[in-house]
Amino acid sequence: MCGQVNFEFRGVWIATISNIDWPREKGLSVEEQKSSFIKLLDTHQRSGINAVFVQIRPAADAFYPSQYEPWSEYLMGIQGKAPNPYYDPLQFMIDETRKRGMEFHAWINPYRAVFNLKRSNISSSHITHTHPEWFLVYGNTKYFNPGIPEVRKYVSAVVRDIVSRYDIDGMHMDDYFYPYPIEGKEFPDEKTYRIYGNGMKKDAWRRSNCDSIIKNIYEVISETNARVKFGISPFGVWRNKGQDIEGSKTTAGTTSYDNLYADIVLWLKMGWIDYVAPQIYWECSNRVCPYNELLDWWSRHTYGKHLYIGHSLYKASQTPILPAWRDKSELPTQIIALRGLKATQGSAFFSSQDLVRNTNGWADSLHDNYYALPAIVPPMDWIDSTPPAKPVVTKAANTNFTFNYSGEDKIRGFAVFSFPAKGEVKTNNGTLIKIINAPLTANFNSSNLIAYAGNRLFVATLSINNNLSEFVPVK
Repeated sequence: MCGQVNFEFRGVWIATISNIDWPREKGLSVEEQKSSFIKLLDTHQRSGINAVFVQIRPAADAFYPSQYEPWSEYLMGIQGKAPNPYYDPLQFMIDETRKRGMEFHAWINPYRAVFNLKRSNISSSHITHTHPEWFLVYGNTKYFNPGIPEVRKYVSAVVRDIVSRYDIDGMHMDDYFYPYPIEGKEFPDEKTYRIYGNGMKKDAWRRSNCDSIIKNIYEVISETNARVKFGISPFGVWRNKGQDIEGSKTTAGTTSYDNLYADIVLWLKMGWIDYVAPQIYWECSNRVCPYNELLDWWSRHTYGKHLYIGHSLYKASQTPILPAWRDKSELPTQIIALRGLKATQGSAFFSSQDLVRNTNGWADSLHDNYYALPAIVPPMDWIDSTPPAKPVVTKAANTNFTFNYSGEDKIRGFAVFSFPAKGEVKTNNGTLIKIINAPLTANFNSSNLIAYAGNRLFVATLSINNNLSEFVPVK
């Protein structure tokens, strides 16, 4: 085991666009959809993953019944076609994720409306048909026009609908705000700029549009379900130092601020997001964007919010594979580096299929070493710092115990810690050895804990927001 930590975010992105990760193809039966998602979660649980980002709105469509948008074509093969026999995929996924003690973050794309104009299956009820004036075509994709106020209101309404109906842990967006530039083509929003630009330069106006949607969504979540975290996974470079003295020592040709018009640093400063998961998708030896330089830069620009590092497992299965990504030590080196910084709270991996394939043996490495023991997703004290009621421990036999919770608030379960024979019983003095996912009652058998013989065992209630109760001895 390598550097056990009791609190750490260990996430994975599960992409549904083009059936990248799940479902593995369009038109699978409901039973196949369910069984394959369960298998996916079981595989990730084995690796030590404790949170998933599942893409539930890839292109103004839905993996849940929505009053705003049609069923995604990536489910039954035809946009607008509900699962048959009927079920709610989002609720199913939340339930299965919670059974395994993982957090569920609903991943949406704010502005992509038609992924591929040549191949995408678009229903007559799709928003591009009912409000064609809201959209722009750039390349082979149709996008919401971020400069139109009604568009921002619409996206906020979609978010409100999700957080009001589903008990998710987080609302998540990735790096797609304004689209990545296409060489020689300008994003066609000049007409909108003339109407709404209000004297600003176009770049500043575009950034203000992204600022507005983030602020609006933050406010919607706060008003509707304040327990839900709001996080962004931006492109890994905010700005280069050559462009801004506050930027990183990188020479990236694209930056989040200048090309995608996403000012992540502002959003962190203003407290509009709860976590940032930058896609630091470069190797440690990269000359243009070195991993360690960006890791250090982001760790100094969190403004008190959580930082989860995005790792690019997919680069080890690309063709051709760069030499650095053939090196099995690349990912372990990155994890060790981020654990050495106080401002980092964990990792997120793209993509799910690379962990499933055990690319470079990294899933095994997580299971056997870095994630060999469980970890609690770090709590956010600005959302909730209230500890739950402590458990009641009942001894049933020599090594069998029952934990009971009698509080009124929802809990995740119980966390069992091992402490040395002497010393204070504080979280940072002990080792988390087991999380028991049970809503009110759990059974525990201590007979197989040979590695902790001679140590003291304590249990604490784990709240739904990842706070621990007072410790109670298991004896």
